[in-house]
Formats: sequence, C-alpha cells, structure tokens
Amino acid sequence: MNYGITREQAFELVIQHVKSPNMLKHCLAAEAVMMALAERVGEDPEKWGLAGLLHDLDAETHTTLDVHTQETVRILREQGVDNGIIEAIRLHNEQAHPGEQRSTQFQHLLAAGETITGLIVATALVYPDKKLASVKPKSVRKRIKEKAFAAGANRDIIRECEVGGVSLEEFCDLSLLAMQGIASDLGL
Repeated sequence: MNYGITREQAFELVIQHVKSPNMLKHCLAAEAVMMALAERVGEDPEKWGLAGLLHDLDAETHTTLDVHTQETVRILREQGVDNGIIEAIRLHNEQAHPGEQRSTQFQHLLAAGETITGLIVATALVYPDKKLASVKPKSVRKRIKEKAFAAGANRDIIRECEVGGVSLEEFCDLSLLAMQGIASDLGL
C-alpha cells in the first residue's frame, strides 16, 4: 500500500528528529508492537508500524504534553503521510488536543502500544542480565498492577488495548514477544 511515506523514509525522518538513543529505541519498539497488533486484529502491519515508528518525532523538542504531537503532525502532513496514520499519532497524546478523544481501534492501540514499551523495558532492566529474553509475559502483567513500578507508564492508557479489541493478557504477551523479536536493536 501507499501511505505517503516508505519505511526507509520514515526511519530517515526519525533519525533527523530524534537524537536520544533511548527515544530511538522507543520508536523502534513501538513500531514492532504496532506491527504485531496489526497482524493480530487483521490490519496492515506496514501502516501500523509506520505510526509506531513516527509517533514521537517531536518528543525531544516539544517535551510538554500540552504541545507534544503538534509538530509531528505538521511534519507528516508536509510529507504527505496518510491521514489515518497522522490522526492515530495526533491522538496518542490527547492532552495536546483538548476536547478530542481517541475513537478508533488504531488510535487506541497506538496509545496503548507505545505506552507499554516503557513498562516492558523497565521490567527487563530489573533482571540481572537486563535482557528481554529473560522477561516472561506473567512478569509484565504483574508489573502493570504495581503502580509505583515504571510510574510513567500510564496503566489506564495501557488498558485501552481492551477498547481496541485485545485483552490485557494477550496484549502484554504480544507486545513482549514483538519487542523480544528486535531485542538486539533495542540493546536488551
């Protein structure tokens, strides 16, 4: 399909705008999770992967949630990126768009998918070897219940997976497996 941008072009855009190695890894993790989710719900992994990869283009320059995504949307519109991708990215941060709420499966699963990546990384980092391969799905599900653990990973947003049609248990398992598949790219 044509989404106005190829994966290679999207990655170049990310490299151009994202300088932090950890933020780059977050974008790659979100891409992997979104591709797995797309396959699970019968959507196009290319489209959903692009949304995961591109969702935080302005995270380093627009660091407050009141404005995060606004610059990303501008950049992606200039590039001619598919509007469905842009809307999912735009609304993964509802705070920058007062009065608007996520309403589609794509929007809910992007918000949940990009949020769980931080929780999964934090879970891996408490293991002695700090490797995703050591993490079990049960550990991720357990950590969701511990609000003090990886407190920045909003549990309510993670639970939006259910609004998107994927149970929390399956969502955790699928997200972990997706990230384990790119563990070398994530340095974990």
